[in-house]
Amino acid sequence: MRRHTVAATAATAAALTALTFLPATAASADGAVLTYGSAGGTAVSVGDVLTSSLAGGTKATLATASGGTSGITCTGSTLSATVADNPAAPGTATESATAQTFSGCTSNVFGVTGVRSITVNGLPYTTSAASDGSVVVTPAAGGTIQTTVVLSTLLGSVTCVYQAPSLAAVSSNSNNSLSFSNQAFSKVSGSGLCAANGYFSASYAPVVDSSVSGSPAVYTN
Repeated sequence: MRRHTVAATAATAAALTALTFLPATAASADGAVLTYGSAGGTAVSVGDVLTSSLAGGTKATLATASGGTSGITCTGSTLSATVADNPAAPGTATESATAQTFSGCTSNVFGVTGVRSITVNGLPYTTSAASDGSVVVTPAAGGTIQTTVVLSTLLGSVTCVYQAPSLAAVSSNSNNSLSFSNQAFSKVSGSGLCAANGYFSASYAPVVDSSVSGSPAVYTN
């Protein structure tokens, strides 16, 4: 059976950092960009941990070409980030992405027999979420967003490393989601079995404040 290429997997690193921002247009009763319970609800506290998994019935796709079908597909992925700043709305909130996992990953690329691991390197990353719904993920100064993918191939184990200068996502209060579409990564090391580029697409929902009882959904104002 064919398996997906590694390149797209690198893009998953980006998804992690953007996790917690769900911008909206409603004004917050507490005046904050991030609220929980409803748009304009209670302000999310600095230090709270926001988490999310893939939206129900969706998968994270890591394609070798923009909009393509060849690459890696994962049925499971989780994100975790800590709120660093939650100013008055309209404005831009920031978070520190601390963890990301992937599971149930397969590939349909010829010569690849399995996906052994996907590791997001260089954490934490910074995620900036604006009140207009735009989200930007950036590494530390002088760094890059990086993901390492280890594949099983007909020639043995192969390690592929992918990087991106930054990533963009869009948040929505309609389903408390964070969506990435064709976010590009470039291979910086690895054999010919590692795709030269990777394009990451995924939707995480709902984003919740796990530090609050009941883990209420998070909104951005």
